[in-house]
Amino acid sequence: MRHDQDTDRALDVLLSFAEADDAARVRERIRLEDRPAAVPDRWTAIPRIAASSVPVSARQWMLEADDPEINELVVLSSGLPGALELSVLKGEPFGPDGGRTLPLNGALRGRPMPEGVRRFGPGEAVPALRAVRTMRQGRAAANQLGRADWTAVIEADVEQPLPGFARWALALRPDCPNVLRQRFSDHPSYAHRMRTGGIIDGPAEYVREWRSARTVLTVLDTGRWAFPARMPEAEAVLRPLVRDSLGGNLEAWAVLAQLLPTFTGTAPELIVTSGAIA
Repeated sequence: MRHDQDTDRALDVLLSFAEADDAARVRERIRLEDRPAAVPDRWTAIPRIAASSVPVSARQWMLEADDPEINELVVLSSGLPGALELSVLKGEPFGPDGGRTLPLNGALRGRPMPEGVRRFGPGEAVPALRAVRTMRQGRAAANQLGRADWTAVIEADVEQPLPGFARWALALRPDCPNVLRQRFSDHPSYAHRMRTGGIIDGPAEYVREWRSARTVLTVLDTGRWAFPARMPEAEAVLRPLVRDSLGGNLEAWAVLAQLLPTFTGTAPELIVTSGAIA
């Protein structure tokens, strides 16, 4: 059975959640070789990160690893908002271990700061956000926010909600803390705005709700080396489905391999459908 490269990548992700003996038999049946999970060479890695199918939140998950090598690849992929690129170039951490400066890797050393992006000075962020009256002003203010400003912004919104346009612009920053974004989620168009902006709460939501299955699974294939710490969230959704609906059923896996390239639904829908057909 011959597949294109993206289908192979997607199948390999699902097989990584199967029992080892089952996975070996399925690989033989559908003629799929094991794929290494190591970081590929940059000529392969950068196009995968830069792909239009990779949502901006996934690039945020990559930065959370605080790995200088991954940071370099993400910046070189040209898929980051200017405010986040500035944070990377300033060595600011995105993961839980804050309060340190990350070294710059390779091509990021000496890279110019992104044009048109500046930072608020001490105490400027909250007054500027409260002064927002248009979406354009909201985007401009949100783009000047440093990662160290988020705590003050959360406290300010709790004390008195920020203007609506400021809230929308902040929510569309991929590094907006969930606790703050959830305070904005009562607006009727919130879910649509987040989806079109590529904003996702985490890999579990991405797996359950985003489509197509092949697109999501190829992003997860990249995630195995680009955001490994977040992969267990996706695994928690997919592993039980793979083992319950597919298991070691070779025909079910063969059906899945045939459906995968053109299936328009989510990954869970693909798995359940393949098991039911077989």
